[in-house]
Amino acid sequence: MIPFTLPRHLRTALVFCGALVLSLTLWLSPATAATTDQLPSPTANAIIDTANLLSRINTSNLNKSLAKLATQTGQQVHFVTIDRLEYDDTIAAFSDRLFTQWFPTPEQQKNQTLLVLASLTNQGAIQTGASDLLTPEITTSITEDTLLLPLRRGGKYNQALLDAGDRLIAILSGQPDPGAPEIAALDVEATYATAEETDDRNATIWVVVLLVVATVVPMVTYFAYVGLPGR
Repeated sequence: MIPFTLPRHLRTALVFCGALVLSLTLWLSPATAATTDQLPSPTANAIIDTANLLSRINTSNLNKSLAKLATQTGQQVHFVTIDRLEYDDTIAAFSDRLFTQWFPTPEQQKNQTLLVLASLTNQGAIQTGASDLLTPEITTSITEDTLLLPLRRGGKYNQALLDAGDRLIAILSGQPDPGAPEIAALDVEATYATAEETDDRNATIWVVVLLVVATVVPMVTYFAYVGLPGR
């Protein structure tokens, strides 16, 4: 039996197709799901912005405000942003695990507050050991009205996080709850893609890529094979 060897130009074409598919796989892959083990322990920096939602200047200003709160009252607030959760996880469960991981005992949790925001789905949660100041009703209002509602109506992450920080600082300082910022009743039609639209778009691109590869590679192989000398 005569061994069959692919011609050089065909090998080059196949290598190129493989590299193309690999590049598209890396480009289209969704943001890595966050786990609590991936996040560093809380430090003097009160903000862990893994989703890169805050500008540098706003990160600095919010850090200074939270540091001042800690110095004056002993109350420490931590902000964590992530891209997305594991498919079977929830923002409440994630924030609870992280809070317990960072502050295992009731004594350690006493003056700690944690706000977590997942940017892909615009979900947020607050865990706190200062329940005498941050009641369940207040934490729900901060999450739903101050943090998430502006995101769902305009995707203004800097404003949402700063407003949530201002409200937490006021309450934990012993001041009256200023309430959620007023938001216009009229919704503006979103001009950005939702998470579902992004997933659908990625799925469509994948189908097109796979169809092209499935069509082109066999054709290139066939024509290269029939064009070999002596056939």
